[in-house]
Amino acid sequence: MESVLGRYRNLIVLVAVLFAQVLGLAVQVKRSAAASEPTLLIRIWAVGAIAPFEQALHWTQTSTSSIWHNYLYLRGVRAENRELKQEIQQMKLEQARMSQDAEQGRRLQALLSFKEQFVSQTMAAQVIGWSGSEQSRSIYIDKGAREGIKPDMAVITKDGIVGKVLQVYGTNPLERSVSQVLLIDDQTSGVGAILEKARLQGILRGTPSGDVVLEKVMSDETVPVGEMVLTSGGDGIFPKGLPVGKVTKVSVGSDLFLNIRVRPAANLSRLEEVLVVTKIDERQAEPELTGPVRAADILAQRLPTVPAKAETSADASGKAPSTQAGGVALSGSAPGTAQAATASSGATASPSAPKAATPQAPTNPAKTNPAKTNPDNLTPKPTIKPAAAATTPAKTVNPTAVPKAPQPQPAAQDTPQ
Repeated sequence: MESVLGRYRNLIVLVAVLFAQVLGLAVQVKRSAAASEPTLLIRIWAVGAIAPFEQALHWTQTSTSSIWHNYLYLRGVRAENRELKQEIQQMKLEQARMSQDAEQGRRLQALLSFKEQFVSQTMAAQVIGWSGSEQSRSIYIDKGAREGIKPDMAVITKDGIVGKVLQVYGTNPLERSVSQVLLIDDQTSGVGAILEKARLQGILRGTPSGDVVLEKVMSDETVPVGEMVLTSGGDGIFPKGLPVGKVTKVSVGSDLFLNIRVRPAANLSRLEEVLVVTKIDERQAEPELTGPVRAADILAQRLPTVPAKAETSADASGKAPSTQAGGVALSGSAPGTAQAATASSGATASPSAPKAATPQAPTNPAKTNPAKTNPDNLTPKPTIKPAAAATTPAKTVNPTAVPKAPQPQPAAQDTPQ
């Protein structure tokens, strides 16, 4: 017996191991009460033997990745961060310059009395139908004549323009209040458009295939792909500056114009709710002064103005010249009136001014020389005449001046007493 076990001991051990392995493959162990299906015992042994090695490998990989991202990779991140900071500083400078240019443009628009259009009132509507033909691309909305909708009203969304109101129903009490909207990709539509940066104007139209193109742009112009297209306001329907779409393809046409294909900003095939522009305000541009007020800005607000000039006029009836300055009339024929006007305007009246004087005869400004009549350059005082005196006083005689020939007097005038 001992000789058999000693001679075939290795074979017996091998058979016992194989038997235990087959037994382990056949035995199913229920790991917990929550598990619905039992698990093979050999699987549990295999998982228990391999799991520590997998955990060690995962920890090594995680540590290596953490070291790479936290140290080695940060060197490139620091350089990228410096470049981003420089770009931010440059963009801030450009933003400040553009802000100043925009304020200057607003001031110039206000100075030249330019008009600006603003969307002041809209009405929300829901799309209830589509056109059944590819040749006519239009939609129907649930707002019509009873809600105040009129033809040629602009229809937009938050992304961009959609089209214009073509026909309005609901004037008859028996019919439904709806409206038909012609989309911008229809071949009969037309929208005045302008490129945002190139400032080239054209006409936006649809094609039979459903594409949107920008026409009437000369072939010698350069239009980059990705350029934003805005409404120009020239069609009288859409206000200026609303987004239309982006340029997707530019090619040279057979004629003198470019073939510019535009992708609409609004998704025309998935419209559910739209906005109808029912009122557009047109008002004069006003400058926006956000910073400190400068003297040039104040001057720009006051221009164009012309200061009031002093006007001298002689009355043909025999009154002295009247001077108009700052809206107050001073007449030599009525010193009392001039004094009252001067006192009302805040000026200081001269104490030597006469209170009553007779009207003087008309004088010839070309023959009367103030420098000769007043050698000391003093203001001559008016001569007070009695009430019974004649209406024509004697002329002022300058002793130092060269005598001149006497002027003939009218026969109807009386000599002074």
